[in-house]
Amino acid sequence: MLKRVLVAPDPGRVRLRFASRAVIGIGLAVALCGLVGHSLVAAITGGLAALLALFTVTDPTVRGQAVTTALLPVAGLPVLAVAAVLHDQPLARDLVFLGVMGAGVYARRWGPRGHALGVFAFMMFFAAQFLHTVPGQLPELYAAVALSLCASSTVRFGLWCYERRLPLPAQPAPPEVRGRLRVTTRQAVQATLGGAFALGIGQVLSDERWYWAVGATWWVFVNTTSRGETLVRGFRRVLGTVIGIVSGFAVAIPLDGAAVPTALVVAIGVFGIFYTAAVSYSWMMFFVTVMAGMLYGALGVLDAALLWLRVAETAVGALGAVLAVLLVLPVTTHAITDAWIQKALRCVHACTAEAADRLAGSTLADPAPRVAELEVLLGRVRLSLAPLVHPLSPLPARKARARQVIALLDDCVREVRGLASIAADPDASHDARLSAACSRVEAAVEALTAPEGPRGFHLPELPGVAVDPALAHLHGLERALAGLVSPLSHAPRAAATNA
Repeated sequence: MLKRVLVAPDPGRVRLRFASRAVIGIGLAVALCGLVGHSLVAAITGGLAALLALFTVTDPTVRGQAVTTALLPVAGLPVLAVAAVLHDQPLARDLVFLGVMGAGVYARRWGPRGHALGVFAFMMFFAAQFLHTVPGQLPELYAAVALSLCASSTVRFGLWCYERRLPLPAQPAPPEVRGRLRVTTRQAVQATLGGAFALGIGQVLSDERWYWAVGATWWVFVNTTSRGETLVRGFRRVLGTVIGIVSGFAVAIPLDGAAVPTALVVAIGVFGIFYTAAVSYSWMMFFVTVMAGMLYGALGVLDAALLWLRVAETAVGALGAVLAVLLVLPVTTHAITDAWIQKALRCVHACTAEAADRLAGSTLADPAPRVAELEVLLGRVRLSLAPLVHPLSPLPARKARARQVIALLDDCVREVRGLASIAADPDASHDARLSAACSRVEAAVEALTAPEGPRGFHLPELPGVAVDPALAHLHGLERALAGLVSPLSHAPRAAATNA
């Protein structure tokens, strides 16, 4: 698992820049809070606000990111105030917390902006529990949040806005699986009920630190859709937390809140969170746990019992999420996987058509954006299939089919990428056989995405080596699509999301 993080490809060093900028932005925010005389509690709140702004705001354009960042206080500060006012009213506090949780998940239907605002609102309520916020602290906390967002935004949009030099990322809309309720609605209900379970059991374990269980349920649901994805994420969260707790015994407890080494370890934790988030949820949770332990040390409340309580609360939260996705309006792994695969296959055809038009002489056709979209879609297919290819999966036949699907879709992407590269060459010649091959690709995609399920299709005998490079890529694409017929035909189609 560590090897995967260290050797994972980082094209353009985007992950490295993402993590380095986070350390600078959050460090600047906390430093400014200290310089203006804010308390440690306010500095932590401001640092959290900066972290969330840099981590969760993922709009495709820089302008959109700036707008979403500006809206974060609108979503979060009222929630922080309500949490502070209800601090001594447990029943009302719990009900409002669950309401914020459900609303935050439901907001994902409005895309990256809704997701970021929902996360920020939830975490402001969570921070109020973590820091035992009371109404008298609100003016200082509001000022710290505003100052920190300004500082992190200065770094993100001014000093180091590397996104301006990057192509716009492809963000295909999530598929809507068949069923009476949208996925976001189902997940909002699941998260609320799972959070209620976690809250109740968490309070039995500790009437002071129960919020860790609710937080665990929340973060298990983030960026997951199907019950399989949620199960895997819950396992990885507990695993990362346990590893982080072990490190807490070795690092956080001995340091006992010493200012300089605590700040250094927190900075390393921030870097680790941002650098590993895209490739390993377990390692991201490891760094989150280590950082949380250091903050508890800075607040003077860290001991061994608290660390083990953190493990127990995390396990309860993960269990709450698992029970919710299994028992309440479940969205099956196959329902989501099938929808993403169909989107990827349709994108394969669109890429092929754009490339063929470009080779035919059209100056308007451009397959490059479609190729970028296809690579994003393949990433989503991998994520949705992760439960089936997980080492602990008890279904060997389905695991084998899932691996075969991923391998064949990889072949599709490789062939389409090569075809697009050839099409970009203005001197590339057009072979009349390309039209026939493109027609066969279109027919193959239609057969694989038929509403009644994948159908077999006739694949003419193709030469082992094609003289024309573009034709060679098309033949390779045809073979990959033909290979998908068997694994997709044996996989259960999602006739209904609650099947």
